[in-house]
Amino acid sequence: MKFIINRDELLTPLQQIVSVIEKKQTMPVLSNLLIQVNEDHVVLIGTDLEIQMVAKLSLLPVEVGNITVPARKLLDICRLLPATTEINVELKEDKVKILGGRSRFSLSTLPADIYPEFSDLEGDSQNSFVMNAGQLKKALSKTLFSMANQDVRYYLNGMLLHISNKRIKFVASDGHRLAFYEDEIEQATGLEQQMIVPRKGVQELSRLLDDNETDVEIRFSSNNIKITYQNLVFSAKLVDAKYPDFSRIYSQPLNNPIQIQKQLLLEALTRIAVLSHEKLKGISLDVSENLLRISTHNPEHDEAEEEVIMDYEGQAFSISFNVQYLMDAVSNLDSELAILNIAVNNSCCFVEEPEFTGYKFIVMPMQL
Repeated sequence: MKFIINRDELLTPLQQIVSVIEKKQTMPVLSNLLIQVNEDHVVLIGTDLEIQMVAKLSLLPVEVGNITVPARKLLDICRLLPATTEINVELKEDKVKILGGRSRFSLSTLPADIYPEFSDLEGDSQNSFVMNAGQLKKALSKTLFSMANQDVRYYLNGMLLHISNKRIKFVASDGHRLAFYEDEIEQATGLEQQMIVPRKGVQELSRLLDDNETDVEIRFSSNNIKITYQNLVFSAKLVDAKYPDFSRIYSQPLNNPIQIQKQLLLEALTRIAVLSHEKLKGISLDVSENLLRISTHNPEHDEAEEEVIMDYEGQAFSISFNVQYLMDAVSNLDSELAILNIAVNNSCCFVEEPEFTGYKFIVMPMQL
């Protein structure tokens, strides 16, 4: 196996693939990158058995072959070489020799035939659709922060993707808050399907999408999803579970809407958060006509209070929230105005935009 490649062409796909590979592995080969040198291209593959990243680079190899090499070591070598350096990669016995400018490296290897195969799309029930990469990235960025992390309700450790012909919905929740984003894609799909993409897969996919003008092809079966983007193929095993029905939360009666300048609210919340409880992050909202009073205290008996002018007519009431949850929601609004709709029974708060109804953030109250 032997090929020559420019350092700049290799660096970006290497960075994208290595981000998938866990630093601590029970199987040594999973710390490695699989290199497949074919007649007219080189394929780089990294996986943690739950998600996989594949990059295909066009070039004329000197000698075909397959091998695995330590992924992070190869990335560090490539990253530290001068820009535009021609890198010569060659397999000699059980070592990969790397020559770049005046630098010489020798990496240990493991055989390619022991590299685990990632379960591809299975069965005949495969479906696909195409959407804009910028559209997908926006949807992910507005919802992914609400995903649970290592929750025993494993279906929450991921994001619900629901395709319904031209409508596509993204839902993430950790049980205390929920982010909902809905949009429309250009082409009708004729599909009606729900799937749960795992947390790490959502995060890696969001980092991967950096060209808003490119389209992505999304293919899926009952247990896998595969997304083709530029010269990369991203695959993930879907979470085998049913996402809870959250639609009932929309049917409850609400107080009159609170309309408030987004930036004013965000700045006030940020200041009040300084003295909130280090772990609980609780704050109180006292709502009265055209006035919002935000306050908090902590075990050290520190206190903070701030008043914000807003547009509200109705009964006065008080409710408490995790300040970080509110800040996450408000900071993700695109409009200058934030709309807060709080349930009459104080069971939840909807954070929305005045004109675009496709994005909603729901946060549950807390007891202080």
